[in-house]
Amino acid sequence: MPRDGGTRLVQHSSDRVRELLARRDWRGLREFLCSFPPPDIAELISELPEGEMVIAFRLLPRDLAAEVLAELDVEKEEALLERLRDRKLLEVLLELPPDERTDLLEELPGRLTQKLLNILPPAERREALELLGYPENSVGRLMTPDYVALKPYWTIEVALEHIRRFGRDAETVNMVYVVDEKWRLLDDIPLRRVILATLETKVEDIMDHHFVAIEAHADQEEAIRLMEKYDLIALPVVDRDGVLLGIVTVDDILDVLEEEFTEDVQKGASVVPLGTSYTAASTLVLFRKRVVWLLLLALAGFLSGSVISAFEEVLGKVIALAAFIPVLIDTGGNTGTQSATLIIRAIATGELTLRRWLSVVAKESAVGILLGTALGSVLYLWSYIWKGDLRVSTAVGLAVVFIVLFANLVGSLLPILLTKLRLDPAVVSSPLITTVMDVTGLLIYFGIATAVLS
Repeated sequence: MPRDGGTRLVQHSSDRVRELLARRDWRGLREFLCSFPPPDIAELISELPEGEMVIAFRLLPRDLAAEVLAELDVEKEEALLERLRDRKLLEVLLELPPDERTDLLEELPGRLTQKLLNILPPAERREALELLGYPENSVGRLMTPDYVALKPYWTIEVALEHIRRFGRDAETVNMVYVVDEKWRLLDDIPLRRVILATLETKVEDIMDHHFVAIEAHADQEEAIRLMEKYDLIALPVVDRDGVLLGIVTVDDILDVLEEEFTEDVQKGASVVPLGTSYTAASTLVLFRKRVVWLLLLALAGFLSGSVISAFEEVLGKVIALAAFIPVLIDTGGNTGTQSATLIIRAIATGELTLRRWLSVVAKESAVGILLGTALGSVLYLWSYIWKGDLRVSTAVGLAVVFIVLFANLVGSLLPILLTKLRLDPAVVSSPLITTVMDVTGLLIYFGIATAVLS
């Protein structure tokens, strides 16, 4: 059945599911659900009461049930798994790829995780516990041990037979891996090279010994960087001795990229990362994730008021100065945010290293002077046309030059400093930069105004 995002079709499908459940037409319900892709099935059964959701889920074939389970929200997963019997649970768990099974076990409550681990066969249980033992956000949490490995002394004929036998269960067979007797990684070979070789050729004869691998405890961002740099569809994961543990595939990396991007967007808006989807987050969770930063930024705003109070005498003499406060502090905040965004992205992609901070200072100083001069000239003319006071125009024009230069340096150096301190530079984004520039921008403005007016 073709997919349609329209509300009418979704509502019609939901009504059809409820109708088949009411009539106890299990065969019809199974056929109807199986006509949809897994994400749509997950959406349909999520709308059902828990009892009916379990009935609909049990009707699905094992392989399809595993795919649907991976598409459900955490709360629905938990409710469903609580009600399923051990036999059905085991069938679904064994159908899940090891990396998705690990994700499921991580996000469920400890009691339910232990229940699922206990019903797994010994080999799968050891595998799940091994994957769960790696640090959060490490490559070990992301890898899957489902790959095809060859021995260097095999002939191509033996290798092809091995690939046919074990390739069905592998995450990918586009790339196969050569290991020694101790399972140390020797090479990775594209399947195309294996197929095109003669049957009598040995695997070691088509090896070039050039491969890229990553250690299991490395951060997932390092895996992203390597796969982007070398255009890989799968990245082998090894331990400290070079033993092949598993692989990370490009679809896993895309999932991580989406999560990283979502977290960065939330941090950039001074929201503590939700760790779940917006729709799954409760009102209380959304309140907790947002209130801390808002309170801190609100308290920081009092500093701006204190600066204005300190220069009441200057404002009293030339009240026109107050009219330019909003545009000056906004200009500083916007400039700093632009600079911070560029530097944070350059650090994230590996384009910029911390050792190059001096070149950043030189470049951003030059850019800041150019931007400040351009903006200062425009605001000087505009303020003179508006207020007709040369002293005020001079103060505004000079203040803009120094505010933009300072904001550019702050926005570029703060991410480097926080990265050096092993803190997430994403928190430097707009709200924090804007708050810093509110205070410093006012100090610069009133300092220059005082000097000009005196």
